[in-house]
Formats: sequence, C-alpha cells, structure tokens
Amino acid sequence: MKQNKTFVITISRQLGSGGAYIGQQLAKRLNVFYADREIINKVAQQYSVLEEDVEPHDEKILSFWESLFQFNSFSSDVYTPPKLFVPKERDLFQAEAEIIEHIALEGPAVIIGRCGAYVLRDYPNLISLFLHGDLASRMDRIQKLYKLSGPEAEKMIAKSDKERAYHCKSITGKVWGDAGNYNLSIDTGKIGLDECVELILNYLDLIHVRD
Repeated sequence: MKQNKTFVITISRQLGSGGAYIGQQLAKRLNVFYADREIINKVAQQYSVLEEDVEPHDEKILSFWESLFQFNSFSSDVYTPPKLFVPKERDLFQAEAEIIEHIALEGPAVIIGRCGAYVLRDYPNLISLFLHGDLASRMDRIQKLYKLSGPEAEKMIAKSDKERAYHCKSITGKVWGDAGNYNLSIDTGKIGLDECVELILNYLDLIHVRD
C-alpha cells in the first residue's frame, strides 16, 4: 500500500474481543476520527427515531421495528397518530453505508462494525481488521464490563455471534469470521488488548500507512 494519510481502518469484532477499546486507542494514537456511536446517532436522526431504539438492533435483522411502531385501534372520534416510517434492515444498512462512505471521504478514520469492510471494499486505502478471541477471554471481559455471571456472559456472547454472523451474511453474502475477508485477523485473547494496538500500529508501519 502506498503511503497515504487518507487511510481508513475498519474493525469487525466478536463481542468481548475488545474491539471498541482497540479502536479508540488506535484513533487516539493515530490522531484520527473515531466512528462508532456517531454512525448510530446520525442514522437515528435520519429516521426520526430514538438512538437507543436503533443501537441494540443495527447489526441484526430488525423485526423489532414492526412491533415497536404498532398503534392500537381507536374509534373514529379518537385521534390516531400517523404511522411512522419503519426502516427495514437494508434501509438502516444503506443509511449507515452512506455515512461510512462520507466519513471515508472526509479523512483518516477508525470505523467500528456496521460491515465497514464491505462498504469500503473498493476504497483504495482501506485497512480491514477482524478481532476475535477464545471464549474464556471474551467471557472474562464481558463479565467484568456488564457484571454478569459466567452463564449469562456465555449466553450473551453466543447470541451476539449468531446475530452478527447472520447480519453479515444477509447483507453482504460474506462469512463474518472468514479471515480472507479482512487484511488482518487477530486473536486478542492471546496477547492482550494493548499489545494488539501495538501490533496493528506496527502493521501500519510495514505497509507504509504512517509517516
């Protein structure tokens, strides 16, 4: 890869692999824009819905929307609020994709999730990462972050993995955890999160992304 300051790093990650932390540290060390909740917020604004209604569902099939905006039947003399637009999974993906593309055009950035590697697959200076880990290390992190029991953490991880894999396949046709779909795949449980940050920075130097 030729040296170019307009690179974009996308991070796809398993729950509990430390993707958000690693992404934040990379953005800080590289002094570039970090995009995570910002994407969700912009999509929420576009669809005029609450951010918390979008966030838990943006990476899985959104049958949730059909039930969220159902209104009870009222008699003709009672005001019935107008039905809200109910975005489908692909509507949300398209909106997020447009935001991701805009961010990439604006300058260097680290983008978490949202099938960023697929959205920017033709971007000339894309560095796509997949972060994963063994179940034990992921469970340990989730238990500490969310104060969960072991069985609760394991259930949360299994549910997340299934949903993210299904979303990726349904939207992109790609296998979510296939290392061949990314430039670099790292087992964060083997070396630790801060060590992963250093590894990625060294990788960027090897491909001449950084000055």
